[in-house]
Amino acid sequence: MTLFDLRLQEIHNRLHNRELSVSDLVKEAFVKIREYDGRIGAYLTLNEEGAMAEAARLDDKLLTNESQGLLFGLPVGIKDNMVTEGLRTTCASQFLSNYDPIYDATVVTKLKQSETVMLGKLNMDEFAMGGSNENSSFHPVRNPWDLSRVPGGSSGGSAAAVAAGEAYFTLGSDTGGSIRQPASYCGVVGLKPTYGRISRYGLVAFASSLDQIGPITKNVEDSAYVLQAIAGHDPKDSTSADVEVPDYLSALTGEVAGLKIAVPKEYLEGIEPQVKAAVLEVLRVLEGLGAVWEEVSLPHTEYAVAAYYLLASSEASSNLSRFDGVRYGVRADNPGNLLDLYYDSRSQGFGPEVKRRIMLGTYALSSGYYDAYYLKAQKVRTLIKQDFDQTFEKFDVILGPTAPTTAFPLGSQIDDPLTMYLNDILTIPVSLAGVPALSVPCGFADGLPVGLQIIGKPFDESTILRVAHAYEVHTDHHKQRPTL
Repeated sequence: MTLFDLRLQEIHNRLHNRELSVSDLVKEAFVKIREYDGRIGAYLTLNEEGAMAEAARLDDKLLTNESQGLLFGLPVGIKDNMVTEGLRTTCASQFLSNYDPIYDATVVTKLKQSETVMLGKLNMDEFAMGGSNENSSFHPVRNPWDLSRVPGGSSGGSAAAVAAGEAYFTLGSDTGGSIRQPASYCGVVGLKPTYGRISRYGLVAFASSLDQIGPITKNVEDSAYVLQAIAGHDPKDSTSADVEVPDYLSALTGEVAGLKIAVPKEYLEGIEPQVKAAVLEVLRVLEGLGAVWEEVSLPHTEYAVAAYYLLASSEASSNLSRFDGVRYGVRADNPGNLLDLYYDSRSQGFGPEVKRRIMLGTYALSSGYYDAYYLKAQKVRTLIKQDFDQTFEKFDVILGPTAPTTAFPLGSQIDDPLTMYLNDILTIPVSLAGVPALSVPCGFADGLPVGLQIIGKPFDESTILRVAHAYEVHTDHHKQRPTL
């Protein structure tokens, strides 16, 4: 057992009983990073000097016996698309390989206010575009459960770091499944909150109507603690919802008696048999706790992937137009004129997947094609949201697998973008509808983790946390750790 296997409350108590110091926790993280990360590749930038200095400051504060929050002293990693003052933020792109922000994202500010310790910035697919973390322009991330396999994406570094014990918890971002899918592949807990629940201020935008920040943790209880700390309205973010933040910890009762669960038949079609068996076993466990479930249909699921890639790519083509070699980031050398500066900087700075999505989005928004593609995709998005709304009129949550398969081998799909896109077929509808969802470990298939996706009503993160926690209490899948 390592220090990071302790529950958050146990760490809190040991810190205040002076059986443990913040410096001990931070040193534990960097020992693991030095031992494992050369093989895993979860981190892009380390903050070791700053982290150790902050740990020493917090240790001094412990001596005053001041009351501290439960996140006090915890070593955390931040996905590299959230800006951090004075600490390089690259989005895993050569375009931002020299970018040192002058301010913090709101979530980073909130973690600092909770007195966590930032270990560094985590690897990802470039500009969050990808589902395997092979699109990082620096190096891929490998799955701690099997180093020959992907960790998922785009928050692959965030999930792999938690699975390998290289951080106590991390933050990721989710546009079409980029927290939940890597959490499933790496056997950890990943939460995508309702769109607007957490501020996006300081998150480098991929698709502004879809992006959402969320925590990746070892268990559901920790996820509730972190969500409590980072949720809430932010006047700096026009898409931040002014909705009251409840006490998420009070939802972790372990009780699900009478809960009504919907299981979409579309989510059980075309998935690996062992993945399906693991999900059906979850339903058996929840039935034993008093919940009831029923098969339903979300009929527009089959159109979700096509609609998502039109909408997300369209928004990406607009958002990434700011990267032009003029204002910040890498600039091409010796351009002949202004147009050459734009062309050369973008040609050299962006990787192939980013270019593919910019081209797709620009085409979908172009004159003569807007109505045929972008507008039609928006209409499909509305139909998908209506599917969820109608289901939630009768049911409390929707359950299904997070991904149709377990983690696939590195290199096996990188040259087949359509197959890669289809890996998100179960997470994308949730993102289009803007509702919350959580992935929790629910078993193994051939030694690789399987994730269960629990989907909730808008701003009802409490219920999905309650269901996940009740399941977790009666199983031990979340306690399994990879052997490195």
